[in-house]
Amino acid sequence: MHDIVLISDPRVTSIPVEENGEALVDVRSVLAVDGMMADADGAFAHLREGVLARLVDAQRALPSGYRLLVVEGYRPVVQQKRIFEEYKDELRVTFPEMSPAELHVAASRYVSPVEVAPHTAGAAVDLTLATDEGTALDMGTAVNDTPEQSDGACYTAAPNISAEARDHRKILGQALESAGLVNYPTEWWHWSYGDRYWALATNAPAAVYGPRTYP
Repeated sequence: MHDIVLISDPRVTSIPVEENGEALVDVRSVLAVDGMMADADGAFAHLREGVLARLVDAQRALPSGYRLLVVEGYRPVVQQKRIFEEYKDELRVTFPEMSPAELHVAASRYVSPVEVAPHTAGAAVDLTLATDEGTALDMGTAVNDTPEQSDGACYTAAPNISAEARDHRKILGQALESAGLVNYPTEWWHWSYGDRYWALATNAPAAVYGPRTYP
């Protein structure tokens, strides 16, 4: 983990946001969507226009027989905060020796602190790789497995996964990177564009998407 810049790092949180005002748009008419994280209002299936356009480009770049399967996009601020605090509480029980500051950093391996969270900006998407028929492929772990549940196999470059899963992650990553998205390396399924983490990874002077309300 020492080579990975976490989203709670000051190098990320200090990056300014120059909001460009793009709308949140529904991806369900364009991409395949898994309903596992669906909410009653359908907020989960929304992303910024620029993110969706790049996902469409990524899907076109996939080899024949593969397609993207979106699991979650936009996430309300209240929900993001709840998920972060619940995971931090789990870590507190498991690692009682950790200080509050250490727990905050450790929790950010898996959930972004709300003040910098790309999902609340519609800038991040959790997704996986599927067949043309929509069957999710083996990626080594389930989407949203924690580092503790997966023994670290949720990390994008984790060595403790099968060769098949590693190939699938490579196919997914090459398509998404070619379209301009960046990966959060503790979560193979998490990709973003236009947020602070993207700005750090691409040396952009500012993020272009900040927190949004829905609708």
